[in-house]
Amino acid sequence: MLVMLVKEIMSENIHYVTVPGNRATALELMRKKNVSGLPVVKKGTEELVGIITRSDLVENPDEEQIVLIMTRNPVTVSPDDDVRVAAERMLENNIRRVPVVDGDRLVGIVTSYDLVAGAIAEMDIQEPVENYMTRNIPTTWDRTPLNVAFEIMRYFRLKVLLTLNNRGKLSGVLTETDFINESEVVSESTVHNTSVGTEGDRWSWDSKNVLYVIKNQLKFPDKEARDVATTDIVTATTSTTVTSCAQKMKRRKIEQIPIIDYEGDLVGLARANDLINALIDGND
Repeated sequence: MLVMLVKEIMSENIHYVTVPGNRATALELMRKKNVSGLPVVKKGTEELVGIITRSDLVENPDEEQIVLIMTRNPVTVSPDDDVRVAAERMLENNIRRVPVVDGDRLVGIVTSYDLVAGAIAEMDIQEPVENYMTRNIPTTWDRTPLNVAFEIMRYFRLKVLLTLNNRGKLSGVLTETDFINESEVVSESTVHNTSVGTEGDRWSWDSKNVLYVIKNQLKFPDKEARDVATTDIVTATTSTTVTSCAQKMKRRKIEQIPIIDYEGDLVGLARANDLINALIDGND
């Protein structure tokens, strides 16, 4: 069994945000560095205090302060842990990245993509990817308005959405990053009556009974899913080996690959977190 340590595959060039800090800083850094999550450290130190993801920003549009959005006491690993330890913790906690710490000090970060590109792609796992892919495929019509496609992804708590054309064939891939890059946060005001009256006395209500609520919302341009989706799609077949699939992800720097059958029909989706199950199984 090949032994590989976290320090061999982790990124030491860490992009992080500090507290106190605000969501705009985190979002700008995520967009600039094209990352989906950032460790949070205490200002002026390297002490890890949390982690913030794109999903956190999407799910908490009204919060401005990082400390109110981030996940506190995040799951961590040490540099000398076996990579399988990192894989197990990701799967147990349904996360895609784990900060690497030496004591309380942040020294690196390892993601599910790092495990795929740095470990699985270098191994010889000959099991077919169909043993690990998900068959519950998140799809939408490629003419779906972008804001509706986003709601589909959000309702199902997904990180990726595949688009289908008029013939029902795979036409594109939309990721959470695509939605974030196309969106902006806008404030909308709504009016609520805080007392209950009858039709006969509605004109007697005064301003004390009116509540103005200002809420931040994600706003999308007037586009369709196909306008934003990646159409240069790399795919694999059900018989593609886990290692070959990992190598495809590594070459294209992607975290998911649609799986097709021999007739070209979509039958599954292999995500980085799906493949690291094979790493834990120890089939190397």
